[in-house]
This record gives sequence, structure tokens and C-alpha cells, in this order.
Amino acid sequence: MSEHAASAPPITVMTVNIHKGFTSFNRKFILPELRDAVRQVGADVVFLQEVLGTHDEHGKKWSESWPEAPHYEFLADSIWPQFAYGRNMVYPKGHHGNAIMSKFPIVHYQNHDVSIAGPEKRGLLHCVLRVPGQTLDIHAICVHLGLAESHRQQQLELLCAMVRSEVPDNAPLVVAGDFNDWRRRAHDFLWTEVGLREIFVTAYGESAKTFPARFPILSLDRIYVRNCSVHLPVVLPRKPWAHLSDHAPLAAEIHV
Repeated sequence: MSEHAASAPPITVMTVNIHKGFTSFNRKFILPELRDAVRQVGADVVFLQEVLGTHDEHGKKWSESWPEAPHYEFLADSIWPQFAYGRNMVYPKGHHGNAIMSKFPIVHYQNHDVSIAGPEKRGLLHCVLRVPGQTLDIHAICVHLGLAESHRQQQLELLCAMVRSEVPDNAPLVVAGDFNDWRRRAHDFLWTEVGLREIFVTAYGESAKTFPARFPILSLDRIYVRNCSVHLPVVLPRKPWAHLSDHAPLAAEIHV
């Protein structure tokens, strides 16, 4: 490791499925509370799944707290000056998808449709981040895979193909999001195919349990890395997060 690399400050990353800004069963709209909680984490780069772009009916029903801006813009506000949104699911009254919010310039982004036959629409949002003081751009991919195992396997293959074609072999890479991989089949596959390591497996021997947030039993949410090291991966505390999302968020320091 060079002296420059050793002295470069770490980058804090976070991932959370925000359930379109609602509590379980859509009982209450809590996006403003969720924004406050995300800010408290102090992450440099935030990976978000199930982010609403627009929804006309919800906006009318929850008019007092419903933001005028798309939800990813509302969440980013003045804290994350850079953001990208990948629209996946489109319906008559609106759409939702994945988003990445960054304190560093996003110099390129692309949303890849990895939907398999059927009603589920899924995407992989790929952003290239230019971090001051870093020689190489950092690649960040926000993931939300399907509920069916056969779909997830095809989507993992598409993710690997994308990494091979779009991410330089020596570039730092962070892949994070909701993998819905409750059988934990992705670990070996991503390591064998493209050299991605899951950070909780590396640090503690197993991936973190994140779902349901109140009493987590399933390991659905993940952070995988390549060409960087990780310090202090944590599952964020039940209070306040169990009230804000049905998925427990993950956070970690990334050293490039």
C-alpha cells in the first residue's frame, strides 16, 4: 500500500431499503423522520432501495408531509449534493426504484434493467464516483434483486457480466443493497465470478441478519467490495430504525 493510500480518509457507506417512505403495511408516511435518521449516520455514500420517484395518490393522501421534490432529492437535500435515481417499477400513478446519494461527484451513472419475465421489475444502478485525493474512480452499484430464487440467480449473472464489462479490474468497487438472498447463495458465486467479498462475512464469519428489522432472522441486505478494505461494519440499531424500515440498515468504513 502506498503512503498516499494509507493516509486517505475512509469513506462511510450505508445501505437501506426505505419501503417507499412508509412504515409496515403503509400505515404511516415517515420519510421526514427517515431523512433525519439517515443524516445522523453521516455516511458519504448512501445506497437506497424502494425509493419513490412520484406517486400522485400518496401525495394527495399525505399532503401535509409529502415533499414536492422526488423522494431521492428530498432525502439528499443539502447533505448529499450528488444523487442518481434508477427507475425500475412504473405504474399508472407513479414509479419507484434504486438511488445513490453521494458527497462526491458522480461522473457517470446508468441504470440496468435486470427484470425477468413477470410483474417484478428490478434494476442495477451503477454510479462512478470521483473522490478527491483518490487516483482511481470508485464504482458503486445499488442492487435490489427479485423474490424468486431463479430470478435472483439470473440477476446475479447479469450483475457479474456488468462488472466485467464496465468496472476496471483495479478499480475500487462497492456493491450494496437488498439481495433477497435468504439462502445466502450469492456469497460464493460473486467471489468466484468477479472477486467480490461480503464485508460481514469477512469481518465476522457470516452476513448480517437484517429482516424483519424488529427481530431480524434473514440475511437479505449486503455490502460486497473489491479492491478495498473495510473497517467496523455494523447493523444500525433497532431504535429508531425498526420503526422506519422493515429492513435494518448496514453501514461501514471503506478504505481504498
